[in-house]
Amino acid sequence: MDTNHRMKPASPARRAFVLAAVCLAALCMPLSFTGPAIAIPAIAADLHGTPLALAWITNAFMLSFGGCLMVAGALADRYGRKRVFLLGMGVFSAAALALSAAPGILWLDVLRAVQGLGCAMALSSGLAALAQEFDGPSRARAFSLIGTAFGVGLAFGPFLAGTLITHTGWRAIFIATAVAGLAALLAAARAMRESRDPQAQGVDWPGALTFTGALSLFTYGLLQAPNSGWGSAASLGLLGGAALLLAAFIRVERRAARPMLDLSLFRLPAFAGVQLLAAAPAFSFVVLLVLLPARFIGIEGYSALEAGRMMIALSAPMLVLPVLAGMAAQRIAAAHICACGLLLAAGGLLWLSSCAPGQSPASLLGPLLLIGCGISLPWGLMDGLAISVVPVERAGMAAGIFNTTRVAGEGLALAIVSALLGTFTVAALGGAGIAGVGTAQAAHAGPFLALGELRHAATLLPQAGTAELAQAYGNAFRHLLYVLASITTASALLILAFLRHPVPAATDTAALPACDAPS
Repeated sequence: MDTNHRMKPASPARRAFVLAAVCLAALCMPLSFTGPAIAIPAIAADLHGTPLALAWITNAFMLSFGGCLMVAGALADRYGRKRVFLLGMGVFSAAALALSAAPGILWLDVLRAVQGLGCAMALSSGLAALAQEFDGPSRARAFSLIGTAFGVGLAFGPFLAGTLITHTGWRAIFIATAVAGLAALLAAARAMRESRDPQAQGVDWPGALTFTGALSLFTYGLLQAPNSGWGSAASLGLLGGAALLLAAFIRVERRAARPMLDLSLFRLPAFAGVQLLAAAPAFSFVVLLVLLPARFIGIEGYSALEAGRMMIALSAPMLVLPVLAGMAAQRIAAAHICACGLLLAAGGLLWLSSCAPGQSPASLLGPLLLIGCGISLPWGLMDGLAISVVPVERAGMAAGIFNTTRVAGEGLALAIVSALLGTFTVAALGGAGIAGVGTAQAAHAGPFLALGELRHAATLLPQAGTAELAQAYGNAFRHLLYVLASITTASALLILAFLRHPVPAATDTAALPACDAPS
């Protein structure tokens, strides 16, 4: 059995193929997130569906992705990073091909969950395998390229999706990601070497099941709350069940000999800060990748291609600034760079809140660029900080914990923000003074309007004009941006406080250098 200790240095060509395989996998993941977000209006027109079913197109992927990352990391450490990576990319590509032929919205939601599972397997094992192939400065450069690949997917994913939808239809989005996934699989099959954690034990299944169950119930409870009511039996039951499963997860992890998530690590301020840093971009950036296309297409009246072009302003800074942030961290404290970036993003959110629907596209470019520039600064430092938390032998676990925090945080943030926007929209419709609009009608039409389904909402509320509905949506969106800016500002201050604390030189994991010292 190959182990990390017995691996000899690979040739530069072989390592380049491994890096290319993991970069391709990293590229697939943002494409799988941003592409369907642009396609939701086209999917709704083709397959129809309730607001809850349409919301699951994105949330099923994120929930499965985030809920399975730690298990995937443990499996990769025990059974082999290459084996799990190839299996993950195979599952991802097969699901993508099946999605391109999905006959209905239910199949689409289920297959998106399967696709998220494949992503989880590929990401955890791919990052762990990369940590075995590179060390020192070369590892930092390799992980910066992974960040760049993510940035390319985020920057051009909406534009690619808009182009494909305009010329060939929404199903072509999934065919394109399947092709990229198969290319990553072939490159890894040729060059990636097998590696394992020689001390890996069995998977913590009780922890995995309670964690995934809590995440699932909480997400479902949030998504259906705007329609059934926050105080309804369904909402309270789902959210209460999530709380019970979370308590069970904490109890299980405290008693496990080798838990999936070592809760004692959170006693280290720097470790807690890194996990908060992983989740912070969700509320300032990631949720906008879903909300803005719905606004641009459904409320502003842009085509899918025009919406994709607008999204480039938000994501394009990811192509350059993460690498520059990594270079700047050689002289400037990482904590300061991360906090300043988040504060810039918060300023961009407040600026965006002043842009009501109907304004010229040029008025949106400034705030979108500012948000993208701000979030790009911590984005370039997150992976490097996270991978140094544990020894290289347990890189799969480190990648699993960090990326679970990041992806599960993104999934939860998307569910929370969708629920808030739906609630704000229902309240805005009720308070808009539209004659004849009752509470029940507003509760029924609000979730559709929150998804950008202006025409459907107008059908449900024939007494309201489209201008009145767009104004109600704009009021709700503005209040949501106030909430996001507040969360982002608070995150910046907490991260600055946590990352300034050095980790003790000797711990049960590995020493993480003080984040406020030049690296």
